[in-house]
Amino acid sequence: MASSRLKYLSLGVLVFQTTSLVLIMRYSRTLQAEGPRYLASSAVVVAEVMKIVICLMLVFKEHSYSVRAFNSILRQEIAYKPMETLKLAIPSGIYTLQNNLLYVALSNLDAATYQLTYQLKILTTALFSVFMLGRRLGVYQWLSLIILMAGVALVQWPSESPVVAEKASTPTGSQFVGVMAVLVACCSSGFAGVYFEKILKESKQSVWIRNIQLGMFCFVFGFVGMLSFDGDKVMESGMFQGYNAITVAVVTLQALGGLVIAAVIKYADNILKGFATSLSIILSTLISYFWLQDFDPTSIFFLGAALVIGATFLYGYEGKKPPNPSRA
Repeated sequence: MASSRLKYLSLGVLVFQTTSLVLIMRYSRTLQAEGPRYLASSAVVVAEVMKIVICLMLVFKEHSYSVRAFNSILRQEIAYKPMETLKLAIPSGIYTLQNNLLYVALSNLDAATYQLTYQLKILTTALFSVFMLGRRLGVYQWLSLIILMAGVALVQWPSESPVVAEKASTPTGSQFVGVMAVLVACCSSGFAGVYFEKILKESKQSVWIRNIQLGMFCFVFGFVGMLSFDGDKVMESGMFQGYNAITVAVVTLQALGGLVIAAVIKYADNILKGFATSLSIILSTLISYFWLQDFDPTSIFFLGAALVIGATFLYGYEGKKPPNPSRA
């Protein structure tokens, strides 16, 4: 009974985290406010710092809040194993790119279109799993990938809706830029996720230790990227320019995302995770239409959405394929 409660609680939290992150991030990137807008590169760096702190706290808890044991494990697993730590440099650089691209995507796409298009990460993760891990996919899984591609294509189908046409004529964003950002993020997510899974399977280190190592490199790459692309703005108005309560909510939700997915992996299965993803897509679509009012769905969009949601369920239907461990 307790396990069942934890299962559905973790799924509920996943739905809330996924839906609220996408909607609030979209709102924060399109909100017209006085003063400079917060820097996406800065938000990525702050989120990594929060993730590292959270993982350190979890490691501390795993060792019964013993300072001596905590210091010992950090020295043994990080400081004394530099080559093991360096293995995380590749996925961390890709994750940093991915996180920055998601801000670009949601600056140019409505939440519903972004959510549905981003499900292509299922396709990229599956393909990288086949090539890098030698994983075999079942008939239902290959079929789901074909349906997924068809669904995303329909979601991106040009619309003759007057509302959409009016939006396209305004300088609020470029759908092409947004879609390209999502596609690159899907590819980077698939590769980095499978690479990280491969590292986890080849070592006996705690997933939280690995996430600390990952976060350290992500922080470095993110900080260098921030100075490279937004250095002038940082020097002029500071790293935290444009920050407000909404920005803090975005950063916090992004930092907690990996932890929530880790909990789902531990307590739930692929079918229930697919259900949570589908529910999040539906909620994002409804809230984007009624609250943000930046989205006018068409019958073709609904058909594409139905195919994407169906493919998400179908992919987890056959076999006992272990889900990919997620970074925190």
